[in-house]
Amino acid sequence: MLMPKKTKYRKSHKAKRGGVATRGTTVSFGSYGLKATTACWVTSRQIEAARRVITRYVQRTGKLWIRVFPDHPVTAKGGEIPMGKGKGSVDHYIVPVKPGTIMFEIEGIDESKAREAMRLAAHKLPVKCQFVSRDQVN
Repeated sequence: MLMPKKTKYRKSHKAKRGGVATRGTTVSFGSYGLKATTACWVTSRQIEAARRVITRYVQRTGKLWIRVFPDHPVTAKGGEIPMGKGKGSVDHYIVPVKPGTIMFEIEGIDESKAREAMRLAAHKLPVKCQFVSRDQVN
């Protein structure tokens, strides 16, 4: 799964939620993309599940770009641990996704196949998504 090789600080504050994306809002690399329409934290496991679905559906043809990277650590404390005693250890990594962010891009396959692959991937993600293409006004 995706995670940073090295971070400056092991633990961090909670990621901000809400707002609208200003960067990564256009299809830059491929011909078609999957755009988030709601805000949510997306974990590295969810990104990997969506990636697997896309590559399996297109049978490893074309090229896929993952435009988001989970670099924000989320901590958790074990079950039945009393309150206090500091912050928990790093449990997993997330990326805070805002509305308008392009999460995946694909190229080298026809539109109907790309649309179905992105639809299947959207089911694996906690955000509502929309299929976009490069020639569309994003």
